[in-house]
Amino acid sequence: MTASSARKLFGTDGIRAIAGEAPLDPTTVYSVGLALAHSLRRNVSQPRVLMGRDTRESSPWIAATLAAGLREAGVQVESAGIVTTPAVAFLARAHGFHAGVVISASHNPWQDNGIKLFGADGFKLPDAVELAIEDEIFHHAARVEDISDPHRFPAVQDNPALQADYIQFLIDRVPGLSLSHMKIVADCANGAAAAIAPELFRRLNRDGKAEIALLNVAPDGRNINAGCGALHPEYVAREVKTRSADLGLTFDGDADRCMLAGPEGNVIDGDAILLMAARDLKTRGMLTRDVVVATTMSNMGLEAALKRSGIRLARAPVGDRYVLAEMQKQNAALGGEQSGHILFPHLATAGDGLLTALVVLDLVARAGQSPGELTADLKVFPQVLVNVKVRKKKPLDTIPAVAAAIRAAEDELKDSGRIVVRYSGTEALARVMIEAEDEEAMQRHADAIAAAIRAELGA
Repeated sequence: MTASSARKLFGTDGIRAIAGEAPLDPTTVYSVGLALAHSLRRNVSQPRVLMGRDTRESSPWIAATLAAGLREAGVQVESAGIVTTPAVAFLARAHGFHAGVVISASHNPWQDNGIKLFGADGFKLPDAVELAIEDEIFHHAARVEDISDPHRFPAVQDNPALQADYIQFLIDRVPGLSLSHMKIVADCANGAAAAIAPELFRRLNRDGKAEIALLNVAPDGRNINAGCGALHPEYVAREVKTRSADLGLTFDGDADRCMLAGPEGNVIDGDAILLMAARDLKTRGMLTRDVVVATTMSNMGLEAALKRSGIRLARAPVGDRYVLAEMQKQNAALGGEQSGHILFPHLATAGDGLLTALVVLDLVARAGQSPGELTADLKVFPQVLVNVKVRKKKPLDTIPAVAAAIRAAEDELKDSGRIVVRYSGTEALARVMIEAEDEEAMQRHADAIAAAIRAELGA
């Protein structure tokens, strides 16, 4: 059994649940602090941990509770306040912290929250390390006094200088970027980007000749991702068209992903961003081995467009940690997901939505072309995604009706389509994705597979 398959708390992107309910109840959160502390103290006598959080109303008490557990076990805790997930990855490495902790549930609704862990190197912890910490969490939770009051511990004090360091890091990553005469709309999803984008774009608008409209920058604890952000790119697309802007940017709650919108009001997803970035890197002699890593969810059209440019597409399972692992295996300079989570290892250790936005803005300015023009030959195959709520995650290939429905789809679509059926790593969902030239067959098989899953496992 692999570490990932044995997980009970950690998904593909940390621990995630409804805030206040197991495993994000105060007692378990405190135990996470204790477990992380004990893991660090095996190798370091006086560990230092950096924390950051998003704008959910539960984030402050979760941060305070987790910090209390860390301090109880002798760890020094410092907080960067409301910052993006990639900010914590950068700051942990740059300032010599032994670990970084992010309190966020990314694109999930405000009721949810989560805990993500980074190592001193700025990368997410390996599966085996998270599994070992998970065992310690259960060990401590069984012995810790039950904590019923989520507001029992004092709030962590934030160090605003850390946020400023991250903004400087972003500016330094794309030297010479000019936004002059650009008209940009940026949707910050009432999330962590709302604390960073105003100062970042103020500083980048050096000559004052850019028009930058920042939307959804007034978080109230409950409006994060609410009808906005990277899960709703149609929102910024409408705004771009209404405002006659050149480009739209939209981030998720913790701003580790970015989606775009063109002047025609069209959505530009992570596949198109990968295509633009891959061609630019290849032209500049920076695309090592002429390979790009995407996931099983990326469209067949991306693979065909890259091939026309002499670039090979390698696929990894869904999840940025798996994309990164395949990138390291392939020695790739670029990788990412259709959802807008893009990895530039020569620039940062983690996917960063704000950094992706700056890279694209720089690329567009240098090329003198719009994203639509740069990806005009990207023919997107029709694709359908059906989510099925499940009560448990039983291996899908062990369910005869599901396996039969998948075989039937494969037999009919053959080389003209692709079928991916998997569980979400962060939610109680089975995802059925099919892309094919024949839209009727695509929808029919997606519905049949989803129905088979629903009949066996439906919540």
